[in-house]
This record gives sequence, C-alpha cells and structure tokens, in this order.
Amino acid sequence: MYRIGELASLANVSKRTIDYYTSIGLLKASRSKSNYRIYETDAIDDLKFIEDCKKLSLPLDTIREKLEIKKSTTLDEKLLLQRVDFVHHQLKQLNNELSDLIFAIEKLNQEEKEAFYQKLISESTCLVNSLNLITK
Repeated sequence: MYRIGELASLANVSKRTIDYYTSIGLLKASRSKSNYRIYETDAIDDLKFIEDCKKLSLPLDTIREKLEIKKSTTLDEKLLLQRVDFVHHQLKQLNNELSDLIFAIEKLNQEEKEAFYQKLISESTCLVNSLNLITK
C-alpha cells in the first residue's frame, strides 16, 4: 500500500497526475484512518499502463476500457468486440501512415533509408509476433 507521494515517486509521475486519474476513476484509492489516500500495489502497474497508452495517443475513455479489460475476471463480449474494432481501425490507419512513410523514405539516400527501415522493421516485428500469438 502506498500513499500518493510514494506512488508518484515509484511510477515517475506527479502527484497531480495521480490526483487527476483518481478523480476520473482510472485509479482507485482508499482512505487511511488519518484520511490519507492509500493505493494498492497494483496501482504502479496501472499507472505505467496508463502512461504507455498515453504515449500511443489513446484517449482516456479508451484507456479506461483497456484497464477494465485488463483487470476483468469475466469478459464482456460487447466491450471486447468494440476493442477489436478499435484495434482493426488503428491497424488500417497505421498501414496508411506506413505507406506514406515508405514513399517519403524512398527519397532519402541509401544510408538514411537503411536507418529508417531498420527502425520500422524492429517495431513491425514486435507487432507481427503479437498478431501471430492470436493465430496459434
């Protein structure tokens, strides 16, 4: 169990960020006898998950849904279908962006092309590996 300052330090976020996430229901806190907010140990993982989602520019409503799925012991089929549709839409968008990037990269010299393609290949391999898990 952590107080807000301890949690902020461990998760490398501000207390204000934790306050905000708590106020909108992304994080849950209980109160100590001294009326301090107390967070469970899984709040660190939740914060890291939220911050990772924010890096992907996901809206807070989507992050909330992803957290619900992550923490759920029973799966809501409707919610899962919405998430699958959302991921499908994101993959389409990424494919379009990738096509635009490849067009631009092709205008670079060979050394620059290789550097960009190496980064794309590395990230794409992780995505393909994740997708392969689904087909097994």
